[in-house]
Amino acid sequence: MTTIRQNIHDVRERIASTARDCARSPEEVLLLAVSKTQPVTAIEKAILAGQRAFGENYVQEGVEKIHHFARNLTLEWHFIGRLQSNKSRLVAEHFAWCHTVDNLKIAQRLNKQRPVNMSALNVLIQINISNESNKSGIPLHELRQLAENICTLPRLRLRGLMVIPAVENDYQRQLENFKEIKQIFLELKRNYFQMDTLSLGMSADMVAAIHAGSTLLRIGSAIFGTRDYRRFCKKSIDIK
Repeated sequence: MTTIRQNIHDVRERIASTARDCARSPEEVLLLAVSKTQPVTAIEKAILAGQRAFGENYVQEGVEKIHHFARNLTLEWHFIGRLQSNKSRLVAEHFAWCHTVDNLKIAQRLNKQRPVNMSALNVLIQINISNESNKSGIPLHELRQLAENICTLPRLRLRGLMVIPAVENDYQRQLENFKEIKQIFLELKRNYFQMDTLSLGMSADMVAAIHAGSTLLRIGSAIFGTRDYRRFCKKSIDIK
């Protein structure tokens, strides 16, 4: 039976090997451990294995974990779930990153609610590249305007893009889709030089994502194993 420590080691080895295969440095790719629905004991094991960046999908659950680990100042918490207006203050006050900004209203609320004693909130614009009705994210034609608006908000720092493409099992199709997204990222970066983050790729498609140029991988099941959502069923309903 594998352990979280071994899983993290294996994922990091795979990232390093894949990065070298495409002439990239492994340090260019941040491993974000998606800890949603995981108990704090699992996160503690990941921390002991050297993991420092964690991603949470549910606001209240994430805030509880941030409070639990408040004494560990080396940890970095990313909000990667769908964000509703009535939860924006909690994200602004507790997280270092928000990956799912997809409209100006949310951006303005995060900017207004970010405490002045904290550094600017790092934000990624989420694009719905596949135009799927069940996914958040702005359509591509709205991207430039939203990026321009975010850059006027002093308590936010635009760092890049986050995309969850349609599920694709074929590696070549994964790679083609990811390369298209990388090109969009590069075109936007020409006007916004501070952009340095492309949040792209999960457990099932991390190899293609690295080859396409992802700088941040959102890895959950490959680290923590299959999730038991029944443990958090009530909480998930309460906070959505």
